[in-house]
This record gives sequence, C-alpha cells and structure tokens, in this order.
Amino acid sequence: MSGLLPLSATDPPIAAMLLVMVPPLARRGGAPAQFFSAADQAALQRQLGAAVQVLTIDEANYPAVVRSFAPLQLPAYVLVHEGRELWRQQGLPHADEVVPLVLAKVAPDWVKSAG
Repeated sequence: MSGLLPLSATDPPIAAMLLVMVPPLARRGGAPAQFFSAADQAALQRQLGAAVQVLTIDEANYPAVVRSFAPLQLPAYVLVHEGRELWRQQGLPHADEVVPLVLAKVAPDWVKSAG
C-alpha cells in the first residue's frame, strides 16, 4: 500500500502553479535589487486566490529548474498545471495585467476539476 488516498469528488482541485523565475539578485548601489519581492508574491497570490499557487524561482538557488523551462530571458512567468505549460510571459508585467490572463488560462481546468 502506497499510503496515498485516491482523490474524491469532494477534494479541492489541484491548483495550477505560476512560476516567477528571476535572475540572481543584482547589486544596485551596494544593496541587492529584487525583481519580485515577497510582498509582490503575496499580493499576486491574494489576487489569484486558490486557483493558482505563486512560486518564486531564483536562478541562483534553482538553476536546474530555470534551465528546464529554457526561458529566453529573466525575469519570466510560466504557468503550469498538471505537468502542462499553459502560458509564458517574458519580463514581469504588472499584476493587474497578469491576473486576468492567468485566470482565463486556468478557469477551464479549474472548473472541470471542481465538477
């Protein structure tokens, strides 16, 4: 027995993941410059809700993960759900631009999983 229980119809659907891949912290005037702060991540997570889990992937700490997605440049967003890439964006547009795009991409899967 693997110890894993099968999912039931009442279990919440598995959230998609929005990976925010950032380059190693650069120094500006002696202080590290952050591309995507913890506050940015928390604000984006609040806007996306339970449908999407936001994860920051720092290239310095997780180079293999970043390489596996082969982004053309960093920073970049990559949205994945159940092993499939649903959307990708180079650069870090403002959350107000990203949230509707991401929710539109996950809405069909989220509704299907919940139903």
